[in-house]
Amino acid sequence: MKIGIIGASGRLGSEVVKLFNEKYHQIVFAYDLDGEWKNDKPEVLIDCSLPLVFDKSIGYACDFNVPFVIATTGLTDNNFDLMKRHSKKFPIVQSFNFSIGIQILLKLTEMASKKLSDWDVEITETHHRFKKDKPSGTAKMIQNIFEGKEINTSSLRLGNVPGDHSVSFGGLGEVLTISHRALSRRTFAEGILLSAKFVQNKKRGFYSFTDVVFIK
Repeated sequence: MKIGIIGASGRLGSEVVKLFNEKYHQIVFAYDLDGEWKNDKPEVLIDCSLPLVFDKSIGYACDFNVPFVIATTGLTDNNFDLMKRHSKKFPIVQSFNFSIGIQILLKLTEMASKKLSDWDVEITETHHRFKKDKPSGTAKMIQNIFEGKEINTSSLRLGNVPGDHSVSFGGLGEVLTISHRALSRRTFAEGILLSAKFVQNKKRGFYSFTDVVFIK
């Protein structure tokens, strides 16, 4: 694949570039703090940047008119409205977390929430000190499982932690905890690669990483 990456020099973007090069995909377009670089039109565009440049990112996707994978966190409702509107023209995969393990955590949490509806629930998430949004996008994905029920979420920002998430259910006689730890940002890059392969074969539509993992 010929790949374009927005945020190519960032923590996640540089990991994506490394993995795609390992797998013999071509990086033909890049945009980051150093400016724009291009030697061909990309077949898939990937956004690993920040919300403040999202309008520019979606602008590039429109200009290239190619499938778009969005890994940016901290996006607003207006950003999502824009995504869904443009997904009628070209396919988009969006997720706050591209880990396959997190997808399993979400499924297990959904199952537990139905069986343990009268138990107490707490969410905890830990990320590196540089992460801007709090709580994390993944924590919000977990919260959404509970359909509007207010779930207390503890957010820690420590060192260089790529991402830890846990959901704890407490009854009067026992506690169940479902947890996931990302050991390296490579796991997110691998999920982005899966998403790029998935979305390359779509004509249009708005997809999540859940679709990538479980539908294919």
